[in-house]
Amino acid sequence: MGDARVLVDAATRDDAAVIRLGPDRALIATVDFFTPIVDDAATWGAIAAANALSDVYAMGGTPFFALNLAGWPQATLPLELLGEVLRGAAEVCARAGCLVVGGHTIDDAEPKFGLAVIGEARPDRLLTNAAARPGDHLVLTKPLGTGILATALKRELIGEDAMAEAVASMTTLNDAASRVAVAHGLTAATDVTGYGLLGHLGAMLDASRASAVLAADALPVLAGARELIARGAVPGGTTRNLRHAEARATIDADVPEADRLLAADAQTSGGLLLAVPDDRLAAVLGALAAAGTPACAVVGRVHAGEAGRIRLARALPDA
Repeated sequence: MGDARVLVDAATRDDAAVIRLGPDRALIATVDFFTPIVDDAATWGAIAAANALSDVYAMGGTPFFALNLAGWPQATLPLELLGEVLRGAAEVCARAGCLVVGGHTIDDAEPKFGLAVIGEARPDRLLTNAAARPGDHLVLTKPLGTGILATALKRELIGEDAMAEAVASMTTLNDAASRVAVAHGLTAATDVTGYGLLGHLGAMLDASRASAVLAADALPVLAGARELIARGAVPGGTTRNLRHAEARATIDADVPEADRLLAADAQTSGGLLLAVPDDRLAAVLGALAAAGTPACAVVGRVHAGEAGRIRLARALPDA
């Protein structure tokens, strides 16, 4: 970072870029888009919007405005269907208090949709992935398994009705979790998306120069995910994530294969992973529960040690 105004850039693989505008104001910028993961167009738009907005919440910010980004096969899919995608996204952005002020669409052989989002935060209250400290508890605010269920849907192993819990989680904003984190003075967070829990935690630990232990038995998981793994509904991204994580992680022999895959499962619009000091843990868990986040599970703990190193154990060792 050669410019002092740049508070966060790509160097730490954080969730968004942050630029200081003044002593008490910082601008947050992010962009995300992907191909359909559900059959209903409006639901896809809603999930994509929640997913893009999440990067701002992961930095402790508030979304301000967004621009739609779409690739659309005009020769094979009606533009009215794109209108449904945009409607679903607009409804979620309205719930977030985020203005949608335009966007851009191109002709594309495969449909794609997402948003570029601009938000703001106080520079002294930022959440970053570089501020986790030894002794912090790791708290996850949504269950894992969206990649598994989305793959099962694509392979027609389940119907849309079996996706209800996953859709509810993916369309839930991370605004409440972010507000709890900022209100309780936390400084470290990331959201869990395409690189899975192991991947995003690894980036946090690299940036924070720390290590961690995760507890497989403590992971919150969507109903049916383990059974679908047994039926082979494992996305390629999840397998790649696990293979990449295994190069740097120590996985205890008694951790079941399903839990290894869930820890690496490529999430869409996943929860926030918060690093919570011991003296604030009870208050943070109580506030998350009161806010109704889809999960508020203590899944691990940060330790001093080799930067980026993760041990995936069956359970957390005694303190």
